Amino acid sequence: MLNTFDHLSNCNKETYPHTSPIWFAESDDAIVSAAIEKLCETTPDNYNICKQIHLLVCQLCALHALPEPDELREIDRYLAVKGDGMQPNEQESSEEEDDDMEEDFHYEMLEDDQNAKKGKEEADGIDMANLITLERLKRTQRQDYLKGSISGSVQATDRLMKELREIYRSDSFKQGTYVVDLVNDSLYEWHVRLYKVDPDSALHSDLVTYKEKEGKDHILLNFTYRDTFPFDPPFVRVIYPIITGGYVLGGGAICMELLTKQGWSSAYSLESVILQIAATLVKGKARIQTGASKAQYSLARAQQSFKSLVQIHEKNGWFTPPKEDG
Repeated sequence: MLNTFDHLSNCNKETYPHTSPIWFAESDDAIVSAAIEKLCETTPDNYNICKQIHLLVCQLCALHALPEPDELREIDRYLAVKGDGMQPNEQESSEEEDDDMEEDFHYEMLEDDQNAKKGKEEADGIDMANLITLERLKRTQRQDYLKGSISGSVQATDRLMKELREIYRSDSFKQGTYVVDLVNDSLYEWHVRLYKVDPDSALHSDLVTYKEKEGKDHILLNFTYRDTFPFDPPFVRVIYPIITGGYVLGGGAICMELLTKQGWSSAYSLESVILQIAATLVKGKARIQTGASKAQYSLARAQQSFKSLVQIHEKNGWFTPPKEDG
């Protein structure tokens, strides 16, 4: 191989180092010709004569299956001092890029798997119509966020989405005990249609009669939430039918301690509140007044009667029924 260099010479053109040096070989050796050909194919970054020698030696060593001489390190150090180091080998660079792409792909796959798992967990037990509702709500929230027209609070919205998801998944909801409708597609106002109460109660019999006379087979409740939910309770009132007893106040407000700030806990689920209201109506011997004027119930009257109720109980306390009464 030493003899090979005896037959090599180069000539730098006037345009050097902007163009590559021209190499000549007196030998007809195919290996030498192949090495020179590689020099001609190099990039402008490697036109420097020291880099050319480095490349040439590497090519000849590779073609002769010989180890690279230690002297190449001296060239590397010289180029490093000049701040003109060798460009990375294209193959190594490609391999590094492939490794980076593989790593990125791995993380993307992990993220996709995690998102898919989370999506599956959220969708489990929920029918398609209600899944569409949840997706529509998410889309609306994103659009409102982009427009800067967010209503409510992030905390309340997240909790209400979670509550609605759990309701759609619950057995009582699936069995038709109650139905939840969003008023104007708003998370902050619900219409809850209560279809089933204790079948042995007078209220159940009244619902049967109410359907025959009025064509309605449920009690319609209105739930409204503030942006401080779940730390403040929802305001709940009856819209129809007109009810006597059952702890239903004038205007349709409901007399229950758990619906006041004093009795509320952020740990309560909204389904438990709905079912507790149904039980309270029965326990309070609620009866439906068929033919009564619907004008008796309004939001303003309900809010006023509820405010008066809270003031009375804050002063006198709440009656706690015996344990055997629930």
